[in-house]
Amino acid sequence: MQFTVQRRDMLSALQTVIGVVERRQTMPILSNVLIQGENNQLTLTATDLELELVTHCPAVIEAPGAVAIPARKLLDICRGLPDDAEIQCRQEGNQTKIQSNRSRFTLAVLSADDWPHLDEVESGQTISIPENTLKGLLDRTHFAMAQQDVRYYLNGLLLSLRSDRVRCVATDGHRLALSDANIDVNVDEAIQAIIPRKGVTELVRLLGNSDAEIRLMLSNKHLRLELPGLSFTTKLIDGRFPDYERVIPAQPEQEMTAHRDTIRQALSRTAILSNEKFGGVRLTLGEHTLKLQAQNVEREEAEDEIEVSYDGQPLEIGFNVTYLLDALGAMDGEEFLLALSGADSSGLLQAVGDESSRYVVMPMRL
Repeated sequence: MQFTVQRRDMLSALQTVIGVVERRQTMPILSNVLIQGENNQLTLTATDLELELVTHCPAVIEAPGAVAIPARKLLDICRGLPDDAEIQCRQEGNQTKIQSNRSRFTLAVLSADDWPHLDEVESGQTISIPENTLKGLLDRTHFAMAQQDVRYYLNGLLLSLRSDRVRCVATDGHRLALSDANIDVNVDEAIQAIIPRKGVTELVRLLGNSDAEIRLMLSNKHLRLELPGLSFTTKLIDGRFPDYERVIPAQPEQEMTAHRDTIRQALSRTAILSNEKFGGVRLTLGEHTLKLQAQNVEREEAEDEIEVSYDGQPLEIGFNVTYLLDALGAMDGEEFLLALSGADSSGLLQAVGDESSRYVVMPMRL
């Protein structure tokens, strides 16, 4: 195999797929990127056996073929070359010779015959969705996914489809994020799929704000997205997502509205002296006032008082300050609503006038 490629094209393609390549692998070949060259195009593939990314870049192919090259070493070489550099690669046995002007490198490579491809994606449901719509749904929910929870089905994000709506839901058991997009997706029946955490993280990185339609293929075991110049495939989590609708407060008794950025800033200030392990902050609601208090193990204290719209009964409740800040940061709009039923009940947060995204936070004892 032999080819010549522009440094900017190779660098862009490598940066697209490198997020899949784990630094520590049980199989050495998984630290490589598969490069296939034919018809004046390079195809780059990276996988961790759960997730696969495939992208392309233009090149002059002197001798077609395929080889697995160490991904991060090749990326670092491309980064270190001048912007307008031209890269020449030539495979010689179990080595690849890389040359750019007076710079020369020799990398040990592995045979493309040993490359582990993901299982073939079975036929399933195919829908079209605007790229920025899917990105918005993920941006507003993915932060609530669990990390390495024994309830493996929480270590991912629920994608729920029905004929007139796409919904994303994430929860770690202490908080929940839900976001809807009311669009026609032409599915025959309601479908649910749990996308693994790493797959969601990669999608958040790869998706842009274009309103172009992208193709999404969903089978029992896989999700595949076809983006311009890129194919994304991930295995799905085989499990049953919890009945999340039961934890969304139906008819809260008390409601507070306030300016979102004002409360975010006050929470950030108060959090400086909250307990590092639990991050608790006490909210005390009175007539048109919200008092925020935090205390740490050194008995240092922070207190802030904000003017809000509230005329219900006095109420005191504790929350994890990070959960509140994450929810507020994911919302749109200047004003938000916090709905409560009591000191031991979950809090429901959403932007005023926008019910498409809702956030539930469990209370904590302080």
